[in-house]
Amino acid sequence: MEDTRDLAERTPRSERKRRDSFGMFDGYDSCSEESTSSSSSEDSEDEVVPSIPATLPIIKNNGQVYTYPDGKAGMATCEMCGMVGVRDAFYSKTKRFCSVSCSRSYSSNSKKASILARLQGKPPTKKAKVLQKQPLVAKLAAYAQYQASQQNQAKSKAVVHAESFDWGRYICSNNTMGAPVSCFKHAPMGTCWGDIAEGVRIEVPNSDTNLSTKVYWIAEIIKLAGFKALLRYEGFDNDTSKDFWSNLCIPEVHQVGWCASSGKPLVPPKSIQHKYSNWKAFLVKRLTGAKTLPPDFNTKVHENMQFPFKKLMRVEVVDKNYLCRTRVALVEQVIGGRLRLVYEESEDGSDDFWCHMQSPLIHNIGWSRSIGHRFKRSDIAKKSEGQVDAPALLFPKVKDVDQSVDWFKDGMKLEAIDPLNLSAICVATVRKVLADGYLMIGIDGSEAVDGSDWFCYHGTSPSIFPVGFCEINNIELTPPRGYTKLPFKWFDYLRETCSRAAPVKLFNKDVPNHGFRQGMKLEAVDLMEPRLVCVATVTRIVHRLLRIHFDGWEDEYDQWVDCESPDLYPVGWCQLTGYQLQPPAAQSNRDLSQSVPKQKKKVQQYKGQKKKRKIPVGRRPLSQSVRRRSSFSGDEEQSSPPYPAPQPHQNQSESLLRMKEEAAEGDEFTFSQGTSDQESNGSGSYYIKQEP
Repeated sequence: MEDTRDLAERTPRSERKRRDSFGMFDGYDSCSEESTSSSSSEDSEDEVVPSIPATLPIIKNNGQVYTYPDGKAGMATCEMCGMVGVRDAFYSKTKRFCSVSCSRSYSSNSKKASILARLQGKPPTKKAKVLQKQPLVAKLAAYAQYQASQQNQAKSKAVVHAESFDWGRYICSNNTMGAPVSCFKHAPMGTCWGDIAEGVRIEVPNSDTNLSTKVYWIAEIIKLAGFKALLRYEGFDNDTSKDFWSNLCIPEVHQVGWCASSGKPLVPPKSIQHKYSNWKAFLVKRLTGAKTLPPDFNTKVHENMQFPFKKLMRVEVVDKNYLCRTRVALVEQVIGGRLRLVYEESEDGSDDFWCHMQSPLIHNIGWSRSIGHRFKRSDIAKKSEGQVDAPALLFPKVKDVDQSVDWFKDGMKLEAIDPLNLSAICVATVRKVLADGYLMIGIDGSEAVDGSDWFCYHGTSPSIFPVGFCEINNIELTPPRGYTKLPFKWFDYLRETCSRAAPVKLFNKDVPNHGFRQGMKLEAVDLMEPRLVCVATVTRIVHRLLRIHFDGWEDEYDQWVDCESPDLYPVGWCQLTGYQLQPPAAQSNRDLSQSVPKQKKKVQQYKGQKKKRKIPVGRRPLSQSVRRRSSFSGDEEQSSPPYPAPQPHQNQSESLLRMKEEAAEGDEFTFSQGTSDQESNGSGSYYIKQEP
């Protein structure tokens, strides 16, 4: 898709049909009866359109050339309904009616008026009219009233969402920037945002006008923050008094030239209406060489808002109470690609789980059995009417790996993001190797006896790291609970546990050109309460790893997230999709939570400190926050025998931490000492350097 295009270039006028490319009033003085090109007499049938000088500048728009005729000559008023619009967009040769229906209605009414005149003994005349000429302002008011009634009917059918958070004011007051839409490949328009940037011109509704009808004007993008843009009407120059924020993906935003092709009037804001006597000449000069949105931008937005998952599709999803197994769940709701899944055995639908459709936590039916993952058998014998298994092609594919040669082994040590405390990277162990490259990972020192808190990561997951990753990148590593030999040293720990570190070469070393920068604002899912999407900030970047801070909350609630996580969204995503955005926690809410006596801590799946987000007033905690211990006897189908208890590695030589692989191996890798907060924008190794 062509991202941007030149708006204006000068070419001759000859042999081209006249069209007002802006469809605008040439100032408010055009709102008079003389400005209409229609006539109440038969003389209008022979009306001659004044010729346009061949030297007029033109704007080339999507291959079609439009000119800038005189504003008054280019406008017309429908003699049937009173609608005002671009003359060339009107129906018939005479341009007296805005549509075929108005023309036919007028013709029918005229015949009735002629018959009535004959019955009254009056001579029939071709000038008999049902509608009397009215002042243009009255016609505009009548049409505006009609439009308002139509909009009210539409609003009554639409879902009314809660009052949205004012991103524009928040960004301006904090002098921050939003992450670009192109950083979020999974979000709508993430792969086709193109070169939309500051300086691009668009056509938007003009709110600075006394006209009762809806009119438009051209605005320039002054600042971009995700889907949101700070706009300034053309003609205000450095005056910021009328600047406003708008979501670029709403239906009211169009490329320059849309008004001309759609018959919509362009009217300069009343605050600067007196500034120029010839607005058309001003626009031509200002827009020459500028850029606008692609002509199919709105179409692309609509296409990107279509999602393949439908209600009542069946999937396998992680059991939020027992992370080591999956359960069958039904898609109950789809909002912006996020799925509300209801576990199949939930009678009232309250036992649910939120995740994105590209989340690694959901899979097609049969996935658990195919790789040997634990699975909870459903008590429901057969599917209900309307239920269908989600096709396997809807789920993201993982990278193919060769497990027959060098691969992870049971008992290998590594570092991993704790799935129940995402602010921490912990000492972890490979507890079981599954098929297709999947691993069951346990957090050392915090594991439940029955292994119910083991978590499934793929071998290429960006959430697991080789031994020493945190030390090299200046990240605090959480040692095993109860480990007293501090500060923690991997060499000593491996020797004491007779363990082997997973080879560095097995880990994902790719760093995409993600485009994130420290301090960028975005909307992020609180993965400890995954139904909540919150105002957040990128506070640290370690290659492809992002530290996400939830604005208004303490740093202890931060979360480590991969740069390609489907749980991160651009500023304005909630507004675009209709999802509820959680604003920053107010100081009063934090003070209130501190003043309330602490309740008894809920039992987790495993022993060890796990931080839980404090939910302010208006936020209801999910049932996910309650994690219970349970045995697996009788209530689940085990695709494989119960996981055996890990045995210490007997070979003492393998207990050494291999910071460098043996020279006999084909590829040699060593840790590269460097900046911890590297903002890598190129592919390649991000914590590993290949020896020449």
